Amino acid sequence: MIAITDLPQLNAVLNSIATIFLFAGFIFIKKRNIDAHLRMMVSAFIFSGLFLVSYLIFHYQVGSVGYDGTGWVRPVYFVILISHIILAIVNLPMILITMYRAVRKDFERHKKVARWTWPIWMYVSVTGVIVYLMMELSGSYDKLYHLP
Repeated sequence: MIAITDLPQLNAVLNSIATIFLFAGFIFIKKRNIDAHLRMMVSAFIFSGLFLVSYLIFHYQVGSVGYDGTGWVRPVYFVILISHIILAIVNLPMILITMYRAVRKDFERHKKVARWTWPIWMYVSVTGVIVYLMMELSGSYDKLYHLP
């Protein structure tokens, strides 16, 4: 059984896996291996979806977890976090549109939006892991282990 305190680490793992699939999908499309690209992007979509479900469950149960880092790293954390949140919100409909166009085999329009979707999705996935690591290293998650 997965405890609520395990979800931040699970989220980082899911984001990391999605990032690997995103990168592989990019490599495969550059090599014009469309079948492998499709498998990688569907896998990235699934792992990002699993992340989103886990993330929402965690924050529904726990609420917001404050950042305990201090010094110069604190403003760096918030710049990363704020850009991550804004781009994640913007990217979700872009991902759905990009996937929809691929499923419909509307590849010309798919490519037009994918040029924007992929780098934003990659940024959001990578910064999600960075946010987790910064929270973990600052001890911000320590308070979770003392939940009633």
